[in-house]
This record gives sequence, C-alpha cells and structure tokens, in this order.
Amino acid sequence: MIFFAASPTWSSGSRGSGGIFDLDRKRRDLAGLDETMGRPGFWDDPQAAQQILQRRSVLKEGIDSGEALLSACDDAKALVELGKEGEPVHDDLVKAVDDLAAKLDATEVEMMLGGPHDHGNAILTIHPGAGGTEAQDWAEMLYRMYLRWVERRGYTLEIIDHQDGEEAGLKSATVLIRGKDAYGYLKAENGVHRLVRISPFDANARRHTSFASVYVYPDLDEDIEIEVDDKDLRVDTFRSSGKGGQHVNVTDSAIRITHIPTGIVAQCQNERSQHRNRETAMKLLKARLYDMERRKKDQERAIEEGAKKDIEFGSQIRSYVLHPYKLVKDVRTGLQTSQVEDVLDGGLDAFIKTYLLSRGPGEGRGAA
Repeated sequence: MIFFAASPTWSSGSRGSGGIFDLDRKRRDLAGLDETMGRPGFWDDPQAAQQILQRRSVLKEGIDSGEALLSACDDAKALVELGKEGEPVHDDLVKAVDDLAAKLDATEVEMMLGGPHDHGNAILTIHPGAGGTEAQDWAEMLYRMYLRWVERRGYTLEIIDHQDGEEAGLKSATVLIRGKDAYGYLKAENGVHRLVRISPFDANARRHTSFASVYVYPDLDEDIEIEVDDKDLRVDTFRSSGKGGQHVNVTDSAIRITHIPTGIVAQCQNERSQHRNRETAMKLLKARLYDMERRKKDQERAIEEGAKKDIEFGSQIRSYVLHPYKLVKDVRTGLQTSQVEDVLDGGLDAFIKTYLLSRGPGEGRGAA
C-alpha cells in the first residue's frame, strides 16, 4: 500500500532512569508486582489478581521492547565502527539498520499509548447519519471494516447491541473489542466518517455522500467506581430485534437505560437473560459517562493551555471516496491512499499510527 505523509521524527533518551524507556523504574515496578504475586492469598480475589497479571504483562513487554531496541542500537554502532576499520560489514549493517528501524517504529507507537486506559479493551459504537438506507449501508460497511481490523490484529470481539436497518445496513451497533492496546489504537477512530460513491440504492445511479459516527470508549476496570444515582435512570425493556427464525428472542429481555440528566442512552439485547443485558447496558452507560467527564476535563485543560485542538466528537475525521476517483484521506493528518478496498477490509494501522504520532507522547495521561 502506498501512503503519502511526512514521517514524524523520533528522539532518543537515556538508558537509565528518566529516559524515554525509564527501564529502571519499570524493573522496580515489575519486582514490586512479582512480590505481590508471591504473597499468600494472592488468588483469593481472582479479579484483582487478573488485573495485576495484566499490568505485569504490560510492564514486561515494555521492558523487553526497550532492551531489544537498545541492543539493536548497540549492534548497529558496533558494525559502524567495524566498517570504519575497513571490515566488510555492508550487508550486515544494512540488516542491522533495518532491524533497528523496525524496532524504532514499534516503540514510537508504544510511546503514544500513555493514557490511563490505552492498554485495555475498547467499546466501539457506530451510528449512521441522516440519509436512510444509504447511510445505514455505510454504517454496515464501517462495521465490517472494524471486524476485519479486529481479525488482523488478533483481537476478539463481542457484540453488545446490533440493530439491522429497515432495508439494508444497520441502525446502530455496539461491540466490545478485547486485546492489548485496543482502546489506545481505536480512540483514533472517534469522529464522523464520510463516504462518497454511486449509490447502489439509486435507480438513477447518482453520486451520494453519506455520513456515520464512530464512538470509542474505554472498557473500565471494575476497581474504577462510577457513581450513578438510581433516580437519574430510566430503564425500559423491549423485545430483541433480529432477522427472524429460531434465534428471535420472544421475551422482553432487551434493556435500554437512559441517564436522564445527560440524555446518554445505553442498551443491550445480545443476551437472552434480562439480568445479563442490564449488567452490560449499565457497564456501557458508565463507560460513556466516564468518557464524557474525561472529555470535559480535556477541554478545560486545552482552554487553559490555549490549545487550538478539536477534542469533541462530531468532527469529520476521514473521507472515503469511491467515485469519481478512489481515495481515503484523513483530514486530521493529511495521510491518504488510493487503496480504498484494503482500507475497507481493515487496513487501518497506517491511519491509526499517524494520528497517534501527531498527538504527541502519552497525550491524555491526565484524563479524568
């Protein structure tokens, strides 16, 4: 795939404490977690133990990545010195530099994932814009694009809510995506996605422009408490929708929860149990309330710092043009490609990486 964008620069840090890797601190943190895991009764609370194991895994991967990068740098330097002495090291040096560049590239993206939930799972919701069947079909195309991206990354996906369109496409969809750094990557997809094409639903074969919104929230840990007053909630039950047949749920087990003060709505109809649907819908509602507060604080901080950044939902982030030419362009970074089919088949990594690099290291650390 051919992309056109300026390549961001990378700045190095020291090997010791305080550098970009801060390996000394990470090793101390890892040792502390290992000590905790070795204490009697560690597994008495399986959920808490699992969270510690996840933090340990993230720390260990960071240490291994930093050490591997420093080692690759040493190897390249050693070959340069041998070359200065007249040794035939050209092929080995090319290989070493390529290896170093690949490790730098991976580390550069890792440095961007410094938010409090970047290493966790993500909840992704898609809503079509105005335009009826055309917009709903575009929402379905986006839904498939993210399914394919999940498969490419080796992540797993759980459907929380999926409402089919009247004729084609979908009215809305919400999924839970599980995998390391899922939220850190997918937060780059927040915003409005625009499609330009010859509509397959137009008998006159005219060109149409459609919009769909993508919202991404962190899947919050159980130890993060979000207080929601029951009197602020309206809970509705309804029958799950479906395409018919033996899988239709004939009971009113689907749940819709409305947070009255904010108007935020969360619903789940994937489970046959009303209790399970309520739990999932409540979890989704808390994630959205948390994200709303985080964005408020980000906006307040941006105003204080005089930052001229659009940190709101609702802004167009990417255009997908299928006619009269083929082009996918990210309006935030300027990255573009003519390989539209590959992008719609889940080839999003270049767009995600470029956006994360444009945001700066660890942006969003102080959220909420």
